[in-house]
Amino acid sequence: MKPNSPFPNAAFLNEAAQKLADLFRQSPAGDIEQNLKAGLAAMLGKLDLVTREEFDVQTEVLARTRDKLAALEARLAQLESQAEQEKPHPDA
Repeated sequence: MKPNSPFPNAAFLNEAAQKLADLFRQSPAGDIEQNLKAGLAAMLGKLDLVTREEFDVQTEVLARTRDKLAALEARLAQLESQAEQEKPHPDA
C-alpha cells in the first residue's frame, strides 16, 4: 500500500477493472463498441479533413508569410518616411 494512495488495495482495484474490461469486450456491448467505432471512422473519412502533418506544414507556411508581411510593412513605412522627408516643403 502506498502511503498517499486513496485506496487501501490499488492492486485489487486494478485487477477488478481489468476483469470488467475483459467481460465488456466479450459481451455484445463489445461488438456494439466496435460497430460504433467503425461507423464513426467511416463518417470521419467522408469529411474534408487534413492530416496533422499537413496542418503543421501549413501553420509553418502561415508563420513565415506573417513574418514576411511584417518585414514588408516595416520597409514600406521606412520608404514612406524617407519620401516624406525628401518632399519639398511648400514654405521653401
